[in-house]
Amino acid sequence: MSLPAARAAGPDELIFYVNGRKIVEKNADPEQMLLSYLRKRLRLTGTKYGCGGGGCGACTVMISTYEPVSKKIRHYSANACLLPICSLHDFAVTTVEGIGCTKTRIHPVQERLAKCHGSQCGFCTPGMVMSMYALLRNHPEPSMEQITEALAGNLCRCTGYRPILDGCKTFCKEPFCCQSKENGNCCLDREDKLKGEKISTKLFSADEFQPLDPTQEFIFPPELMTMTENQPKRTLVFQGERTTWISPASLKELLELKAKYPKAPLVVGNTSVGPEMKFKGVHHPVIISPARILDLNVVRSTDNGLTLGAACSLAAMKDVLTNTVSELPGEKTKIFRALLHQLKTLGGQQIRNISSLGGNIMSRKSTSDLNPILAVGNCTLNLASREGTRWISLSDIFANGVGNNTLTPEEVLVSVHIPHSRKGEFVSAFRQAQRRENALPIANAGMRVLFAEGTDIIMDFGIFYGGIGSTTVCAKQTCRALIGRHWNEQMLDEACRLVLKEVSLPGSAPGGKVEYRRTLIVSFLFKFYLEVLQSLNRMDPHRCPDISEKHGSVLQDFQPKMPQSEQIYQEVNPEQLPRDPVGRPIMHQAGIKHATGEALYCDDIRAVDEELFLAVVTSSRAHAKIVTIDVSEALKVPRVVDVVTAEDVPGKNGTEDEQAYAKDEVICVGQIVCAVVAESAVQAKRGVEKVKIEYEDLEPILTIEDAIKHNSYFGKEKKIEQGNIEEGFKSADEIIEGEIHIGGQEHFYLETNSVLVVPRGEDNEMDVHVSTQDAARVQELVALALDVQSSKIMCHTKRVGGAFGGKVTKPAFFAVVAAVAANKTGRPIRFTLERDEDMLITGGRHPFYGKYKVGFTNDGRITAADIESYINAGCTLDESGLVIDYVVLKTDNAYKIPNLRVRGRACKTNLPSNTAFRGFGFPQSGLFTESWIATVATQTGLPHEKIREINMYKGVNLTPFKEELDATNLVKCWKECMEKSEYYSRKTAVEEFNKQNYWKKKGIAIIPMKFSVGFNATLYHQAAALVHIYTDGSVLVTHGGIELGQGIHTKMLQIASRELKVPLSYVHLCETSTITVPNAIVTAGSIGSDVNGKAVQNACQILRKRLEPIINKNPEGKWEDWITEAHQQSVSLSATGYFRGYVANMNWDTGEGQAFPYFVFGAACSEVEIDCLTGDHKNIRTDIVMDACFSINPAVDIGQIEGAFVQGVGLYTMEEIKFSPEGEQYTLGPDAYKIPAVCDIPEQFRVYLLPNSRNPIAIYSSKGVGEAGLFLGCSVFFAIWDAVAAVRKERGLTGTFTLNSPLTPERIRMACGDNFTEMIPKDKPGTYKPWAIDIA
Repeated sequence: MSLPAARAAGPDELIFYVNGRKIVEKNADPEQMLLSYLRKRLRLTGTKYGCGGGGCGACTVMISTYEPVSKKIRHYSANACLLPICSLHDFAVTTVEGIGCTKTRIHPVQERLAKCHGSQCGFCTPGMVMSMYALLRNHPEPSMEQITEALAGNLCRCTGYRPILDGCKTFCKEPFCCQSKENGNCCLDREDKLKGEKISTKLFSADEFQPLDPTQEFIFPPELMTMTENQPKRTLVFQGERTTWISPASLKELLELKAKYPKAPLVVGNTSVGPEMKFKGVHHPVIISPARILDLNVVRSTDNGLTLGAACSLAAMKDVLTNTVSELPGEKTKIFRALLHQLKTLGGQQIRNISSLGGNIMSRKSTSDLNPILAVGNCTLNLASREGTRWISLSDIFANGVGNNTLTPEEVLVSVHIPHSRKGEFVSAFRQAQRRENALPIANAGMRVLFAEGTDIIMDFGIFYGGIGSTTVCAKQTCRALIGRHWNEQMLDEACRLVLKEVSLPGSAPGGKVEYRRTLIVSFLFKFYLEVLQSLNRMDPHRCPDISEKHGSVLQDFQPKMPQSEQIYQEVNPEQLPRDPVGRPIMHQAGIKHATGEALYCDDIRAVDEELFLAVVTSSRAHAKIVTIDVSEALKVPRVVDVVTAEDVPGKNGTEDEQAYAKDEVICVGQIVCAVVAESAVQAKRGVEKVKIEYEDLEPILTIEDAIKHNSYFGKEKKIEQGNIEEGFKSADEIIEGEIHIGGQEHFYLETNSVLVVPRGEDNEMDVHVSTQDAARVQELVALALDVQSSKIMCHTKRVGGAFGGKVTKPAFFAVVAAVAANKTGRPIRFTLERDEDMLITGGRHPFYGKYKVGFTNDGRITAADIESYINAGCTLDESGLVIDYVVLKTDNAYKIPNLRVRGRACKTNLPSNTAFRGFGFPQSGLFTESWIATVATQTGLPHEKIREINMYKGVNLTPFKEELDATNLVKCWKECMEKSEYYSRKTAVEEFNKQNYWKKKGIAIIPMKFSVGFNATLYHQAAALVHIYTDGSVLVTHGGIELGQGIHTKMLQIASRELKVPLSYVHLCETSTITVPNAIVTAGSIGSDVNGKAVQNACQILRKRLEPIINKNPEGKWEDWITEAHQQSVSLSATGYFRGYVANMNWDTGEGQAFPYFVFGAACSEVEIDCLTGDHKNIRTDIVMDACFSINPAVDIGQIEGAFVQGVGLYTMEEIKFSPEGEQYTLGPDAYKIPAVCDIPEQFRVYLLPNSRNPIAIYSSKGVGEAGLFLGCSVFFAIWDAVAAVRKERGLTGTFTLNSPLTPERIRMACGDNFTEMIPKDKPGTYKPWAIDIA
C-alpha cells in the first residue's frame, strides 16, 4: 500500500480554504481542532469557545464540500471545537468574518439578528449567525420548522431566544401570525386595536432590512473542485507531535491499517473520540479517518430494506429516511419512522451533520438513541477485516453480549442494513431527556411486535432499553415469555412484572434517578401497548377495541412550534425630538459587531509578545491537608516554564476569607492549589496532569442537613419580625407546617472566565484585561497580592460575555493567580478557563432549604408565618452574607403578613463557594413563599389566585423591616396580567381539558412579584463618569459600569445624546477601566444603568452648562462650531460626573431600615401541559406584565425581562447540579447540565410594560429590570404544580403536597402517582450508596 511511501516522503500537506483564502498547512497536528486553529493561527476570533464539546454552538462554522460523483456542493453547519483540522482536507470553511463585516458589507443574517435585538452579551451571536447562514445557503426561504431545527444546537443565556427567532423569521415566506384567529385574538387584530393608544408593539422595522441575495454568497473554491475531481485518491498522512492521522482512500487500505493498528480509533465526526481525548485525557498515538472511502458512504435501496454506509452522517441518514418514508407504503417504513422519531432530537443540527451512523453504533453507549431501534428492528452490520467479511445482527450483540458476535479490534463496520417492516409488525421509539432537544436521554427504548396474520397473537416481540445499563440492554426473557399471548391488559400486566424483574437497575447506578428510570421502563412499555392497540383498532375495529379518548392524548408527543410573541410598551411623547433616543428601542450599541464577530472579548485580544499560558491544578478532595506538592515531572514537560504556588505570592494571598492559591489545606473539590505556566495552552494542560499532590483527608460537610447538625455557619442568624407571632397563630383557624428544597444553579455564561495580565516593565505597573463585573475589586486584590499600590494596576474590561453575578468576586482571584505568575516570570500571562473548570471552580446560585409554619383563617387570610431559611454557602463566605440578608428581607414577596418572623442562616460546607446570581436570594425565598401560599390554597380548597389576592399588599404599606411601600402598581400589574392573559377563561379551558385527558394534564398559574432593586447600603449606589468632547465634536463617554449584555453602554450613549443634544452617532464608548473611573462599584443589583446614568447625566450637564454662553451667542450654529469656539476660549471640554447614590441602610439589631431604593412590581401567568407517563412538559403560553416605569430603551428592557424569565424557567424546571457523596461535582458542561434551549420557551410569549407609571428617584423616571423577571419563571413551576394537582386529585391522592425545585421530568413523573410508580421496586435508604447527594 502507499502508506510507507507516504511516510518516507514525510507528512502530507493539508490543504483547505477559510473564507475564500487557501490554507496550506505543512505541519498539521491531528490533535488540533479547527477552533483553536482559527483563533490562534488565523486570528479569526469571531468563532467563540463556549464549551469545547459541541454542546453550545458558540463555535459554529459552515463547512462546504464538493461531491464529484453527484457534482453537488454541500453546505452544513458544524462545531469547530470538534473538528480536527486534519479532517478538513479539500474542504472550505466559512466563519462569521467571512460572510460580512462592518468594513465592507454586513450580511442580511447579521443585520437582522442585530436590528431585531437578538444579541445581548453577544458571545453566542456568531454561532447563531452561522447556524442560520448555513440553513439559508441550502434553503433561502426556510420554514419555521427548519429554523427551530437549525438553532436547536445553539445556546443563549441572555435573550430568552425570542428576539433571535424574530430576526430569523424575517427570512420565512410564512406569515408571523400567532394562528389563534379561531379564538378571536389574532395578534394582527390586536395590533390594530392598540393603534388608538400611545403604545407600540414594534421593536424593529423590517422595512430597513436589506434583501437576501443568494447570488452574492461565496462561491466554492474552483481549485478545490478541480483537486477533488482530478487528483487520484491516495492515503493521506499527517504527523503531529504525539499523534499520527491516517486517512486511507480505499476499504482495502483501511483494513490493512486496522490490522496494523488494531487499537487505533476510526474517526469520522469526532463527536465521541474527541470529547474523550479532551475531557478524559485519552491519548491515541494513531487515528484513522475513513470518511473519504466510498464503500463507507454508500446509500442503497434494496428489495428488503435500506443499506447505509457506516460513515454516513446522521443528517444524511435523516434525509434518506425521510425521502424513503414518503415513497414507500406505510407498512414497510415503521422502523424508518421510529429512527426518524429519534433523529429529530438527537443532538443539535451541527452534531447530526458530522456524527456518523457507524460511530453511533460502535461506541455502544448506553445513551445512544438509535441503537435500541436498530437492534429491535433486526438491523444487520456488515463487518470487514483482512480475514474477510461477515454480517451480524445488532440485536444479537446487545441480547447476548458475548460469543461469536463480539467485534474484534481488527474489524471495521462497513455498512448497516435496515430492513423494511412487515405486515402485522409495529415498531416504536421512546426517549425522555432533561431537555426535549439536544440532550442525552435519561432513558430510551425501541420496541417491536409482530402478530400472527389477522390476529392479535404475538409471534415475535423485542424490547431494548438505553440509559439503563452500561450499554443498550435487551429484555429477551420477557419477550420470549410473551410469545403466543394476546395483546391485552393481562399481557401488559405480565410484561410490566417481567420486565422490571429482568431489566434491573441498582440503587447506586451511575446517573442516579433510579426510581424514575425504573418507572420509565414500564411507562414506555405502556405507551407502546396503547400505540399498538390503537393501530390494531384502525386495521380491524371489530376485532380490537379502540383506546378511549382519555388515554389517546398520551400518544401524541409534544411537537415543537415556532414561538409567537408580542411586546407592548409605551411610545415616547410625540413632541420628543426625533434625534432624542431616550425611550426608543435603540439597537444594542455593539449589536452589529456581535453579529459580525468583530466585538472583542478578553480572550480575543491578540497575542502579546512573549506571552505564556496558565493552567491550574485543582483539589480533588473536599476537605484535606496538603502533605506535599511534587512539581518535578511537570517541569520536565516540554515548553513548561514554571509552576506557581502560594509560596510565590509576594503580598497577600487573596483575602481573609478566601485564598487565591490553597496553602496547607484544601476546603473543596476544585480549589486552586497551584498553576502551571507554559508556552502553549496545550503544554500547560499537560504539565497540570503531571503535578502530584499528596493529601491527608479530613471529614467534609457537604449538605445543609450536615451543616445544621454540626452547627457550621457563616456569621450570625439574620432575623426580622413584625407583629405578634404567638397571637397570630392563636387567631388562625388552621396551622400547617412544611419544608421545601430548592437546588442551585450554574451561571453558564457563554464566555468562561478569562484574564490577560501584561507587565508594563517599569514601576511594577501591570495591565489586567479581565472579564469581570467589578474591575475595582480586581485592581485591589491584584495590588495586595503583588504588594504594590493600586495606582500601578490598570484593569480593563471592554465587554463581558455574560455574567449574571458569577463574575462579581471570582475574577479577582483568577486575576491574582495570573498576576502572581506574571510577576514571577516577568512575562505576560493568559489564563482562560475551560468550561468544565469554570463550572467546577466558580460555584453558583445557593441551594436553599426552608421550613415554614403558617396560620390562616378559613377564608384564606394568613394570620401568622414563622419562616426558617438556610442556604448552602459553600466553603467561603463570598457574597453569602448579602444573599442571606436578601433572603430574609425579601421573603414577604407581594404579601402583607401581619405577624411574621423570618430567620436565615448561611451554612458553611466543603463545596465550591456559592456566589452572587441574578436575583440574589429572592428567586429562592420567593419560590419558598409561593409554595406555602399554594399549600394554604390547597388546604382551604380555595383557588390559588384568590389566596394571593386576599393577602397581597394594597396601597401604601410598610414592609416587615418598616420601609414604606406603595403597592398601587403591584395591584395594577396583577389586574392587567389577569385581563391580558384571559386567566379565568383559560382556567376553565384547562379544567375541561383535564376532564377529557387521563395521561396528559394542563395547568395554569398567575404569580405576583415585588422585587427590591439595589443594595441595602448607600455606598453601593455611588457612581462616576468621565465625558470628553474632542475638537471635531465627537464625544467619548466612560463610566464605572461594565457591559455584561444588559445594554448599559447603549443606555449611557442614549443619555449622553439627550443631555448634550447631539445625535447618537457622535457619542462613543470605549471600555471600562480603572484608569478613567476609579473605585467603581460592582455592576450588579439591577441598578447599574440607574446610578451610572445619573453620573453620565451629571457630567454631560456640566459640559452643556459650560457651552451655554457660546450656544446663546450663536444659537443657529452647529455643534462642531460651538466646540471649536469653546476650545479657542479655553473652555474645558472634559468633565467628571458623580452620583452619591440612593440612600439605603439596614439595622439588623432593630430589624428596621430603608433597605432598598425602590421596588419593581410585576406579574406573570403561565400555562403548561405535562405528560403524566414521562414527566415531560411543554410551556404553552406566558404573559408578563412589568412595572418598568419609563423605559430608557424598551428593546433592552423587554430583552432583559424575557432573558431573565427564561433563565428562571431553567432554574425552576430544568437546571440540576449533581454532587457525588465525596463532594465532586458531576455536572460540568452542557452535556450534563441543561439550560433552556429554543424548544423550551413558551409557544406564546407576551410581555407588557405597564404604561403611565413613574419612578421619581431614578433617571428619567425609569426602573432597573435586569433581575426581576427571573423570579416570574416560577409561574411555570406553579402551572406544573397545578397540573400535578389535577393528576393527584384524579388518582385519589388528596391533601397537600410539596414539590421541590427544580421540577424536572423526574420530579413531575414521580409526583404523578399511579400504578406504575407503585409497582417499581424501591430501595431502602441506607442499604446502598447513592450516586449523588442532595446538597439543599
